[in-house]
Formats: sequence, structure tokens, C-alpha cells
Amino acid sequence: MAGRLFASRLRPVVQVQRCGLMTMEKVGNRDVVGFGYNGEPTYLDRVDFPCPAVRWKENSSDIMALREKEKGDWKKLSIEEKKALYRASFRQTFSEMDAPTGEWKGIMGMALLVVSAGMWLYLYFKAFAYPPLPETFSLERRLAQLDRMKKLDMNPIDGLCARK
Repeated sequence: MAGRLFASRLRPVVQVQRCGLMTMEKVGNRDVVGFGYNGEPTYLDRVDFPCPAVRWKENSSDIMALREKEKGDWKKLSIEEKKALYRASFRQTFSEMDAPTGEWKGIMGMALLVVSAGMWLYLYFKAFAYPPLPETFSLERRLAQLDRMKKLDMNPIDGLCARK
């Protein structure tokens, strides 16, 4: 249980824009609001580092009007306006970051595919590539060989343990 909780907290849910790391040219009309994860103007959704360096959305007239309105009393803001302000700054909430992605299904499918391919390869080589086993591998021959070893007294057990 503790290992699962520990692993889920360390699992970085990294959502970088398609252009990769943002430089100052790529930030565009976004606000740089902090130092960020590594001192560069990047946006990363991470559970272990919840403060990205830039805002998620670029500034539009609607968002700028809401930012002016938020400087006043927050009780005058509606729930939708608060959500719009949050979504302008962040792409995901913590519950969305921690939500299961279903990625394990693809990994499990690929693992089962590899195991299945390995089994088919084994069966192919067993049937067509390897020569048949020698006749000394049959059960009757092995029992006869064991009987002969006993009669010839091969590898007798000596020492303290063999004494009665």
C-alpha cells in the first residue's frame, strides 16, 4: 500500500507542448509567473512540482478581463469565472493528473504478445529445427542406466552420514 502511494506521488505526469521545451520566443503571449522546474520558461504538469514557470493559455481579452476582475473581491466572481481563471493558468487539476490513464493495458498487451511469440518460436524450433532426442533419454533407458550404476557401485556414498 505504501509503495503504491509512494510510486503514484513520484510518477511525473509531464505534459509539455508539442514544441518541447519553450524558449522565450515560444512563450509568446503567456505570462512568466515563476522560476519553474529547472529555471527555464517551461510548462509541466507535475504532482511533485505544482508551480510551472508560465501559464497554460495565452492571454486573450476574456482572460485579461477576468484577471482585472480577480484583483478585486473574489466573492464577486462566479464559479465559472474562477474555473476559467484556473484553466488559463493550469492545464490539469491534481485529480486529473492522478487519474489512471489506462497505459497499463497497452504494456500488458505488448508483454503478452512477446510471451506468445516466444512460445510459438519455441514450438517451431522444437518441431522443425532441433533433431530428435537420442534413445538414451527414454525413461526405460534411464532406469536401466541407474540400475547398472547401482550394480557397479558407482559413486558410493562414504563418510559419517553413510554409516548406520
